[in-house]
Amino acid sequence: MSTTKAYAAPAANIPLEPFQLERRAPGAHDVQIEILFCGVCHSDLHQIRDEWGGSIFPMVPGHEIVGRVTAVGGHVSKFKVGDLAGVGCMVDSCRECASCQEGLEQYCETTGMVGTYNGREIGTGQPTYGGYSQQIVVDEKYTLKVSEQLDLARVAPLLCAGITTYSPLREWQVGPGHRVAVMGLGGLGHMAVKFAVALGAEVTVLSTSANKEEDAKALGAHKFVVTKDAEQFKSVRNYFDFIINTISAQIDLGAYVNLLRRDGTMILLGVPTEAPQLHAFNLIAKRRRVAGSLIGGIAETQEMLDFCAEHNITSDIELIDIQHINEAYERMLKGDVKYRFVIDIASLN
Repeated sequence: MSTTKAYAAPAANIPLEPFQLERRAPGAHDVQIEILFCGVCHSDLHQIRDEWGGSIFPMVPGHEIVGRVTAVGGHVSKFKVGDLAGVGCMVDSCRECASCQEGLEQYCETTGMVGTYNGREIGTGQPTYGGYSQQIVVDEKYTLKVSEQLDLARVAPLLCAGITTYSPLREWQVGPGHRVAVMGLGGLGHMAVKFAVALGAEVTVLSTSANKEEDAKALGAHKFVVTKDAEQFKSVRNYFDFIINTISAQIDLGAYVNLLRRDGTMILLGVPTEAPQLHAFNLIAKRRRVAGSLIGGIAETQEMLDFCAEHNITSDIELIDIQHINEAYERMLKGDVKYRFVIDIASLN
């Protein structure tokens, strides 16, 4: 065991504060990582506030982790000391169910995926602690290789925001000839724009804010629609093959579904606090679909990281010291970040 500094929420709705935790010694298949940067995800805020229920306290959030390997177990073959490594949203699963066998560990049917934080280790039942800390120990099977070519701080959000948007684009085989709309230009939305453009699709950002057009175009979007403008909104009815919906607020889902062409698909990534309403006729009339998607499996996450290295894709971030994490949460609630906060873990020293 080793003691490591961290920041934790002692209870629901209590600001994060300094904390010390014990990490296990690396086992035969484990990788020990000195954490350099950790992204701040909106789900961190949901879970420290226990808004989804079942939160485990004290809680050390963080599942967008990049760092450098400092020790490896005797049977580790993928990593050596000194390598860069990443850890995303999960650190284990049952490994035996159909989903795990298909490389879809995020949909594990037996134990469920074990979250990098706010989860419980299989076997011991001990709570998992995330990346707002100096180090982490993870089985090499759930550890990702990170390119030396990219800015590590900007890579961190790829481990959640990146794979959450990349996975559905790959699952639905989005590419040249497709018209893709992205709803919401935040941490998820800006990554969806970058990936969809890199995959060759025509990309439109749908936003209530006209002042985001310049940013959308700078990210690579081909078109921009102000959804509060009735004429602009009407102009893209029956237009899109896919809509990537990153919105977590309450919206008129039916109005947006009507922007899909026949056989078009809206993919839900955001999670509103209340269930949205949708009349069946909005789907039936054009054989449209509404689907959902989580993160990707380990293999697909590695594919995403390799794709980013090849195409020089990273997240747009604001780097912060961990002492400013509570302030960052308040700013995140106001949408006052472009587009992801990342913690410089050196500030924990």
